[in-house]
Amino acid sequence: MHIYKVTDPEFRKYGRVIKNVDVSELAAALKKTELPEGVVYEPSVAALEALPVYEELQKTTYGELPIQIGYCNGHNCKMDAMEYHRSSEINVAGTDAILLLGLKQDVEEDFTYDSAKAEAFFLPEGTAIEVYATTLHYAPCSAKESGFQVGIVLPKDTNLPLGGEHKAGDEDALLTARNKWLIAHPDAKIEGAFNGIRGENITVDYKELL
Repeated sequence: MHIYKVTDPEFRKYGRVIKNVDVSELAAALKKTELPEGVVYEPSVAALEALPVYEELQKTTYGELPIQIGYCNGHNCKMDAMEYHRSSEINVAGTDAILLLGLKQDVEEDFTYDSAKAEAFFLPEGTAIEVYATTLHYAPCSAKESGFQVGIVLPKDTNLPLGGEHKAGDEDALLTARNKWLIAHPDAKIEGAFNGIRGENITVDYKELL
């Protein structure tokens, strides 16, 4: 699988590189967060939200909406699922990482998605990007044997547990957390998820970057 860079033209339909906010302090702070053998996601971390960049991101990238800063860290090489939000997501690379991305427009009417349509992008350490609301994404993949540490900025309460039942059918069946619609690959065996990804459960080999 070819791995593009987030600075390549191919990335423009999925998001943009953020150049007007200094995220260096946040990127450095991410290196102090846990790095497990698997994958861990924390939606809101007080130590990260105490940094001055919190107010800058809230003002500049979210138009003063309440936000949260957390992280997704670990070791991963599989697609496993694709999710989307009703809002953009900001990713800040504490370390190098690889992102598997797709377009929500490529989700079929029955909410299935062909994994062959996904593309891979290298996100270098210290870089911040906006991933548009129309972009399918999931946990980053490792760009090095040592794993990845990526800051995740989203509107406040995104990815927290749902407050009630969702039985409206259609897209409502994909809702697995607040502001999180998810389509899983059957091989990932994600409990309670809609298994709508068709094709290969893509594996990313970071050695292709070498």
